[in-house]
Order: sequence, then C-alpha cells, then structure tokens
Amino acid sequence: MISGRRGQVGLPARAVNGAVSAIVGRAGIPVPGLFMLRLHGRRSGALHSTPVMVVREMGSRYLVSPRGETEWTRNLRAAGWGELMRGHRVERVRAVEVHGRERQRALRAYLRRYGWLTKRIFGLPRGAVQPEDLRRIAPQHGVFRLAPA
Repeated sequence: MISGRRGQVGLPARAVNGAVSAIVGRAGIPVPGLFMLRLHGRRSGALHSTPVMVVREMGSRYLVSPRGETEWTRNLRAAGWGELMRGHRVERVRAVEVHGRERQRALRAYLRRYGWLTKRIFGLPRGAVQPEDLRRIAPQHGVFRLAPA
C-alpha cells in the first residue's frame, strides 16, 4: 500500500501495512475500497496477504500495484485468482491483467481516487495527471480486472 523505493516496502510502510491489516483484515472495519488480498506464493505455495485498494471504473473492479512489479503482482499473475478479505468476509476473485487503454483508464481512476496517498509512489508531478503521464507509467504497474470466481 505505502512504500519507500519502487517494489520494496520500507519499515514505515510495513508499520502502516501492519496497522491496516489489523483494522481491515482482523477487525473487519469497512474502509471504502480497502481490502486484504490473500493468495498463494507462486513458488512456496504459502498463503500471503497484503493490503490493497480496489477501484471501480466503468462497471469493473481493478487492483493496481502502485509500487510496480511486486511479489503480490507476480503471485496474482501466476495464479489468476486470489481472495479479497475484510474481517471474516472472504470473496474469491478471478484476476485478469489488462493492458493498453483499459490499463490507462484503470490507472486514471485509481489516481483520482487514491492519488492523495499514492501519487508520489508513481513518480508523478503535482497537479492533474496528463494522458502522456499515464502512457509513460502504465507499463510499470500491474493492473488486474477482478471478477467473481
């Protein structure tokens, strides 16, 4: 959710992610758009969970990786499915990575909704996000369309 360098989670981010995990994952407090994503490791098979923000755009739900190529993006890409959790509520979802204009639309929606929190991670300037900014950053960030499994 929050990080230092691209793809790596620093100590402050781990602390925030731990707090979010407790609030959303264990306590189940409904924070709009915020879930725990649980999936199996592609090599170890072990269950992992991480806080994620889901955005809606044109009737679809999307997961965006603001830190770029992370372990959860590689695991989700390999598995093709995961579970969105909030407390004891678990929803199994199919995940399809999107590209091109759909990826750019999902990124734009994500930045409109969560840019106040994540825009610096994307390396974007202050102010409005321009189409050329979206084209430049799109290949660096995993974007997955979610559907019920």
